[in-house]
Amino acid sequence: MGAVLGPRRLTGRQRTLLVCAAPLAALLAVTALAPLPFALAQPGLTANVIGDSKNKPVITLSGEKGRRTGEADGKLLMTTIAATPPGATVRLPDVVESWFRTDRAAMPTEAVYPVGDTLKEIEKHNKGEMHKSQTAAVKAALRQLHKSPRDVRVTLRLADVGGPSAGLFFSLGIIDKLGGGSGRSGGGDDAGGLTGGRTIAGTGTIKADGTVGPVGGVPLKTKAAKRDGASVFLVPRAECADALAERPKGLRLVPVDTLGGAVKALRALKSGGRVPAC
Repeated sequence: MGAVLGPRRLTGRQRTLLVCAAPLAALLAVTALAPLPFALAQPGLTANVIGDSKNKPVITLSGEKGRRTGEADGKLLMTTIAATPPGATVRLPDVVESWFRTDRAAMPTEAVYPVGDTLKEIEKHNKGEMHKSQTAAVKAALRQLHKSPRDVRVTLRLADVGGPSAGLFFSLGIIDKLGGGSGRSGGGDDAGGLTGGRTIAGTGTIKADGTVGPVGGVPLKTKAAKRDGASVFLVPRAECADALAERPKGLRLVPVDTLGGAVKALRALKSGGRVPAC
């Protein structure tokens, strides 16, 4: 006849764990439901700076005839990321899910929106940064081509985009429009562009002296570039590692430090010469 076993006694350690388990479970539940200071970002729009935006040319020249461009001339695509607005509710499951995806990232809100607490304040800041970037881009491009702003006036229009990260591509677009891709500065339809018929994408800030700076969000921007048909991506050299980490298949990464270096790399790519790589 077998013995009848009574309830098993818990050890002191087991009782302590049981006592702590309930509050811990409640804390985890609250954490999972509580909003976190993160923004969710994904590949954003791209825009061809030598084309049109909302039926108007992105780059308009006066004082000198610019090169006419069309589909056969390729594209120069500036790239962006799209992020949830400030104040949007982002919870722990959203952040955890983004760790396992390559088409989305959870970024600290302050990294995405370093200035301003409301959408209106952020839009005002981004417009200001875009205006400064455009001014620097024009100066850098004309300096690269040894032209005076008294002789060539440039108007830049790009709807629905803010911040400084389009600076490099504004400069490249101006150079392309003025025939700088051929290695000579003259405008007109016979002067060559920079793309060699390719779709070239990229990102980077620009200073008036032509220095290219990092921008952030590069892995997402490379995906936007590939999605929209780019085969080459110009990346600030300091962000090569980030770009390589999640590089879309078939997208060639070209590191740049300066506007002059970017122009030189694109001319080499066009002529079959040696092109730097990350």
